[in-house]
Amino acid sequence: MYPPELVAPMSKELTDFGFEGLTTAAAVDQALDGQKGTLLLVVNSVCGCAAGMARPGVKMSLQHTSKPDKAATVFAGVDREATERAREYLLPYPPSSPSIALFKDGQLVHFIERHHIEGSPAEAIAQNLAMAYDRFCQ
Repeated sequence: MYPPELVAPMSKELTDFGFEGLTTAAAVDQALDGQKGTLLLVVNSVCGCAAGMARPGVKMSLQHTSKPDKAATVFAGVDREATERAREYLLPYPPSSPSIALFKDGQLVHFIERHHIEGSPAEAIAQNLAMAYDRFCQ
């Protein structure tokens, strides 16, 4: 587990942008169980690909015309209980951080794993998500 003061700026990068920080399993269940509409969920991380690609990419993606109704985040290595619960909703995909998921009416409809984030520019991640928004967020 990482010290909260170390990761606070990394977490704030998304919460200051309008993402709801989910820090407990109950908060994850409340956000996803029986959810109506669309929800973007980011499994945040301290790694370089989260800082250089994932977080900038998701923020760019939310400038697109179509976008999810809500955005939320859990922080791997910090919010252990929330991250473990979120990963239950992300099955059958294996644990991956960072990762980015789009849910529609409580169903996982689009998922970007870490190995798709690593080495991809933030713009490519934003484009990938924009295509998913066009398909599922209408």
